[in-house]
Amino acid sequence: MNAEKKKQLLDELTFQTSRSGGKGGQNVNKTETKVELIFSVSDSNALSDPEKELIQRKLKNRINDSGELKICSSQHRTQGMNKQHVIDKFLDKIKLALLPEKKRVATVIPAAVKELIRRNKKVVSEKKAWRKQRTRDFL
Repeated sequence: MNAEKKKQLLDELTFQTSRSGGKGGQNVNKTETKVELIFSVSDSNALSDPEKELIQRKLKNRINDSGELKICSSQHRTQGMNKQHVIDKFLDKIKLALLPEKKRVATVIPAAVKELIRRNKKVVSEKKAWRKQRTRDFL
């Protein structure tokens, strides 16, 4: 991802803050350190249509019904650090979603492996048959 595209993406982000739980003592109850990043994938001008489709397909579990990608962070004690953390997470997710998928290469199971599987199945089958016979003897 080049610097220009990164800057365009960052300009399209909106942030919401709220109180977060966790460590911080009484300060947690009065400061808004949790940061939520909101990015509208469908309304983005920084992404092309194929990129939007790719992101929506790969990140469909993180995108809500209104087409917004939401990422939260309340890991750190300060709002600034949480904001930087959520931006880093966002850029990582976008970068991974835009990577091209590798084609799956079909492979053939070797004959030796098939034979080994067959032998193992036979051993298990004999073991179970032996158990059945043994339980009949007790009855």
